[in-house]
Amino acid sequence: MSRQGLAKLLRANAHHGAIPGFKRNLLLREFIPSAGFSTRTMSRAALDFMVFGEAYLYRTRNALGQVIEMQHLPTINMRVKRDGGFVMLQADGGEIEFSQEEVEHILNYDVEQNIYGLPDYLGGLQALLLNEAATLFRRRYYSNGAHAGYIFYTNDPNLTEEDEDELKAQITASKGVGNFRSMFVNIPNGAEKAIQIIPVGDFQAKDELEKVKNITRNDVIAAWRMNPALAGIIPENSAGFGDIEKIDRVYTSNEIRPICQLFDQANDTLREDRRFHWREAPNTGETTT
Repeated sequence: MSRQGLAKLLRANAHHGAIPGFKRNLLLREFIPSAGFSTRTMSRAALDFMVFGEAYLYRTRNALGQVIEMQHLPTINMRVKRDGGFVMLQADGGEIEFSQEEVEHILNYDVEQNIYGLPDYLGGLQALLLNEAATLFRRRYYSNGAHAGYIFYTNDPNLTEEDEDELKAQITASKGVGNFRSMFVNIPNGAEKAIQIIPVGDFQAKDELEKVKNITRNDVIAAWRMNPALAGIIPENSAGFGDIEKIDRVYTSNEIRPICQLFDQANDTLREDRRFHWREAPNTGETTT
């Protein structure tokens, strides 16, 4: 799975691009920084984890060999060596090698292999790409300049050339914004349907864009396991999605705190006085399942 490809897909869809940052923010809300693990490090590592399903941290040691700080290593450039250890690719083609003991590798386990982590949203990539294609189709539809705003049709045999020129000038002067153009046609004694516009695959008239966008949007947020109320979705009913505070608590307990537990492995190698902690979950007496 191309890391560069996954990174570029963040710009293909509004929800797919915003959700990983939002989940990162929820994780930061629970995070209590320390001298060994800063908010900046957690912010970068958490975003890497949301996008790529894994994160890499460099263990900084003191003269006694104790791990005193964790530093972020960009996941997009990290590779696992076959003989053990890691390597970070450089922009100039060079490589920086790390031993197994120098890097903390936090990954989302994949049932097919245990070398790299894998994000959970991959099942929604086809919906994501279809959503992008539908948006690009509509953009090109408006940008191609080949369709008309309307056709002003007359069949008056007594219409003079001067009148025709005057009508053309007025219609041209009142054209709409962008690529929409209006057209004047005069066919003396023309039949009722002397001019017809027969659309081929009229995407706009059948409201196919709205259907495709809504269906693929739902697939994208489902692939991210994101609650619609937290994903910026406008409810289609007057009742809305319910109590947003309860939704937030349940989502944090079921989705964010398990990710916190994965990051806890970094504490196993940090000195006791350098470890980070998580905020305690509020005791509301409500079930979170």
